[in-house]
Amino acid sequence: MSIQDIYQTTIQFAAQKHTDQNQTIPGTNLPYIVHLSNVAMEILLASERTENFDGEFAIQLALLHDVLEDTPTPYEELEKTFSKSVAEGVLALTKNADLEKDEKMMDSLNRIKKLPKEVWAVKLADRITNLQPPPAHWSEEKIKKYKLEAEIIRHELRGGNEYLEKRLEQKIQEYNQ
Repeated sequence: MSIQDIYQTTIQFAAQKHTDQNQTIPGTNLPYIVHLSNVAMEILLASERTENFDGEFAIQLALLHDVLEDTPTPYEELEKTFSKSVAEGVLALTKNADLEKDEKMMDSLNRIKKLPKEVWAVKLADRITNLQPPPAHWSEEKIKKYKLEAEIIRHELRGGNEYLEKRLEQKIQEYNQ
C-alpha cells in the first residue's frame, strides 16, 4: 500500500472517531482532524530529512495519536485495523488516566522511549503543533507550565529526531513572545 493510501485510510478512521465525539481544537471551532493533519505534516517533512525513518508507520501514529486518549476506541480495534506496533505506539502516546496529572507526562515519555524513534518523533511533532498562541483564557502560570513541559519533552526525547528537535526548540523560543 502506498503512503498516500495509508494516509487516506488512517485519516478517515481518525476523523470519524474524533468527529463522533464532536471534538474540536481547544479554544477554536476547528475540527480536531486539523490538529492531527498538522502533526502528520510535521512527520512527513521529518521523514524526508531523516535516514532510516519508517514514514508509513509514523504517519499512522501521527493521525491516530489521540484516538485512545480522546475517544472510546479500544486498543484492540487499533491493533486489528492497523497493527500491533501501531496500537502499541498510540498507547505509549496516550496519557494514563489512572495517574495523577503531574505524573502522566513522564509516564508517557518513559513508555515512548522504549519504542522505535518514530514514536518519539510523533510526540515531538505533537508538541510542535500544540505550541500555537495560547488560548486567551489561559493564565500566565499555565502558559509557563506548558512551555516547561515542552522543554521537558525536548530534553527527554533528545536523540529521537534531529529535525523535529530543532523545530521544537524554535517553537519553544517563539512561544508566548
